[in-house]
Amino acid sequence: MNHSIQLKTVLSEAGSLPEQQLALFALLNLGLVESLAGGSISAADAVRIFFHAENCLFVRQRLRDRIADEVMSHGAQLPDLFDALPAKEAQREFQRELATMRSLCLSLLAEKQLAA
Repeated sequence: MNHSIQLKTVLSEAGSLPEQQLALFALLNLGLVESLAGGSISAADAVRIFFHAENCLFVRQRLRDRIADEVMSHGAQLPDLFDALPAKEAQREFQRELATMRSLCLSLLAEKQLAA
């Protein structure tokens, strides 16, 4: 994938209800987490494609959800693990971060499901 995903565009198609937008946000992130875990995309590619500054700012300013903001923060920092830590430790921490992101997305979906 050569182009980045613009959450502003994608989520506008999900409808105007914040619950719908957050649910789609969580589902997109779960797909990214699985792609990262399976090695289909690298951490650097994930930042270029999805966890870039424009999307992080959009989540913070428009979605205004603490959990969604936390997911974006974790995603944006993934490549730094490989720069700052030895390879084995970076890989362990990478898997731990993916598990955290997965858990946050699932809790976001559960929260929005209860609100519906």
